[in-house]
Amino acid sequence: MKLILVRHPQPLVAPGVCYGSTDLAIAPGQLEHTLAALQLPAGLPLYSSPLRRCAELAARLSPAPRHDALLAEIHFGAWEMQPWDAIPRTDIDAWAADMVNYRPGGGESVLQMAERINAFYNELTTDAIIICHAGAMRLLTARHAGLSPAEMALQAAQTAHQIPYGATLTL
Repeated sequence: MKLILVRHPQPLVAPGVCYGSTDLAIAPGQLEHTLAALQLPAGLPLYSSPLRRCAELAARLSPAPRHDALLAEIHFGAWEMQPWDAIPRTDIDAWAADMVNYRPGGGESVLQMAERINAFYNELTTDAIIICHAGAMRLLTARHAGLSPAEMALQAAQTAHQIPYGATLTL
């Protein structure tokens, strides 16, 4: 099965702010910039996170995108929309000590997100385009390689975030 993963355009959020499942708009000009750079095959089903930064891109790429909440970015709980430097260092250290199971801000653990992504992947039956988030892209890559949710979470937690906005990854 061939999957084409596309990261959403840059969201409208201040630098240094923790955001995950917050429903952010796309920064001005970034939707057009992303659309101009994309070269996607026609005729494939298109799935999207329901968050605006993905859904707006999906709506421009397909007349009938399939929005799936399982593709949403990790929920950082009370950390959402807080400056990273305002989050207590002890909380950041606790997360760093257990990246797989710790629930940052009381939100969702990487393992919980991996279980969501695994459930989405298990429902796929055909090649597809998936508009999603960097976290979902790392987890989908691990799942496509045959890893279990626990292994997916560990690999994603150990992988540096280096997926640019609008980037495409073909699996």
